[in-house]
Amino acid sequence: MFFKKYSKEKTVRVLCLFLSDVVCINLASFLALFLRYEFNFDAVRQQFLMNFLQYIPINTVLTVIIFALFRLYNSLWQYASFEEAYSVVFACAVSSVVYFVGSTLAKLPVPRSCYVISGFILILLTIGTRFFYRAARRLQDSQPAEDDGGKAKHQRRILIIGAGEAADVLIREITTSSYLNNCSVVAVIDDSPAKIGQYIHGIRIFGGRDTIKQAAMETDANEIIFAIPTASLEDRAAILNICKETECKLETLPGVYQMINGEVKIGSVRDVEIEDLLGREPVRVDLSNVMNYVHGKTVLVTGGGGSIGSELCRQIAQYGPKQLIIFDVYENNAYDIQNELLRNFPDLNLVALIGSVRDTKRINSVMETYRPDIVYHAAAHKHVPLMEVSPNEAIKNNVFGTLKTVQAADRWGVKRFVMISTDKAVNPTNVMGATKRMCEMIIQMYNGRSKTDYVAVRFGNVLGSNGSVIPLFKRQIEKGGPVTVTDPNIIRYFMTIPEAVSLVLEAGALAKGGEIFVLDMGKPVRILDLAENLIRLSGHMPYVDIDIEFTGLRPGEKLYEELLMDEEGMSTTPNKLIYIGHPIDFNEAEFEAGLEHLRSVMMDDTVDIRAEISRLVPTFHAPEEVNARREEELREKAEEEARTENEEDTDEG
Repeated sequence: MFFKKYSKEKTVRVLCLFLSDVVCINLASFLALFLRYEFNFDAVRQQFLMNFLQYIPINTVLTVIIFALFRLYNSLWQYASFEEAYSVVFACAVSSVVYFVGSTLAKLPVPRSCYVISGFILILLTIGTRFFYRAARRLQDSQPAEDDGGKAKHQRRILIIGAGEAADVLIREITTSSYLNNCSVVAVIDDSPAKIGQYIHGIRIFGGRDTIKQAAMETDANEIIFAIPTASLEDRAAILNICKETECKLETLPGVYQMINGEVKIGSVRDVEIEDLLGREPVRVDLSNVMNYVHGKTVLVTGGGGSIGSELCRQIAQYGPKQLIIFDVYENNAYDIQNELLRNFPDLNLVALIGSVRDTKRINSVMETYRPDIVYHAAAHKHVPLMEVSPNEAIKNNVFGTLKTVQAADRWGVKRFVMISTDKAVNPTNVMGATKRMCEMIIQMYNGRSKTDYVAVRFGNVLGSNGSVIPLFKRQIEKGGPVTVTDPNIIRYFMTIPEAVSLVLEAGALAKGGEIFVLDMGKPVRILDLAENLIRLSGHMPYVDIDIEFTGLRPGEKLYEELLMDEEGMSTTPNKLIYIGHPIDFNEAEFEAGLEHLRSVMMDDTVDIRAEISRLVPTFHAPEEVNARREEELREKAEEEARTENEEDTDEG
């Protein structure tokens, strides 16, 4: 009755358990009778022995049925724990009661003490056979797998960071899974003094974080798994920075709550991402208090299928807009985010439109038809090297696409207009940055002449966005290198897409018109450090296993980025991560005339458009000039540090 549609392997396993139980049931009953008469078989009353022999087949059948009802044949005994043992105890207790009632009704009784004794013996035998099975499976799974040549496959010797619940789950999985038979946990690291020297599932807790390198060397570990999902980002970064000094591959375990929620499986131990080493807590913005300005409003997102635009749509959709309009020139991007939003927010009033912000009639038609209350303008060409070789296209899309969208917003009564800008707009050295600076100036100009509140939000590089450096490095590492870095001294600000978009939305809530909001991006990071860390996190040694090549700065690229120009200054907002850069006054009439001249010459690709850009953006400088100044600053800093070190050595002498 309990042999359902089992696989062949499962049928064999259940049949073995069934036969084992039949033996245990009969043996327990016989031993109970034998023990009742103090191991003297000759003393057993003949009537009791006959009753036992007549009723034992019935007792066996009834007990097996009870075991089946308690699902003792459906448990995975290689993962057996106290819950399964409890089930055995209850099943055997019920079996003893049924044995007593059945034999009494059948008028085939045995001494009453036999029912109790047989129950205890049956518990011991049943649990014993099942845990023997578990031990045998573990022993079998612990044997190293052999390849075709008869040699053991590469053994993964794992050192686990953390001795909490996540590590408990992970070690159980590694030691019991038949799919991980080339893995062994060799040591555990935990900072808790009370745990050091103790054992978790037979694995010794070696010591605190300061012993990681020693533990890795002494145990020949070749892999480290970070299993403290609740650790702060500072602790995570500090520990992982120690781990990367070993030659072990680094991975991290998702939170146990994610496993319970079904977001990931226990096997989803992922490679450590470079974000884990940025060394700051993720930006957390409570938008529930500031997103009332979106609730019940019609919101238009230009470039809504891009990295930033699609995340804007995801977060806006959570706060009940009256209507959300995705506007993008790329149909595949718009289609993907449309399907995702409809799947996750079935009640959302969503419209996906294809079109370009460069098309005056199209953008005006969209504004006239849907009359958005709020516009997030994320449509732009953003790749610096590409825009250097196609500067006229950058002007057409970024500058005049923004101008046409701004004018349409003014004409059709948009209440708030938020433009996504970039730190490359500050003292720009490339066409893309200069076009974004012109967009900021357009925002500032129209804010003074329109009822619409126009603002810009400026931030740096976004991890994980299209064209981001991290995916590029990963692809290069997967191919065996080399990893290409433009310059050893180049630094950039980094933020994740959800972080940046959350701050953009809050900045939009704070807008009064005319502001340039600047997001706090934390400390800048050297790209070379990112490359070296990512190589280590992939289980390789920089310059040994994977080489790093310096390709030189690309056209228009500078060594460092800035978030504010010297003239702008900065004031605070209620959110300490959002600042307001004060707009720089400029002659709007001259700027507007310059835009008209730029419009007339941009259609001719033979014209050196950079000269025209320089007239409109006085802070636009050649990258060579800016980088030379930066290199001089670095030289002076290095010389000063060398002098200080020499003076200290002299004092000690």
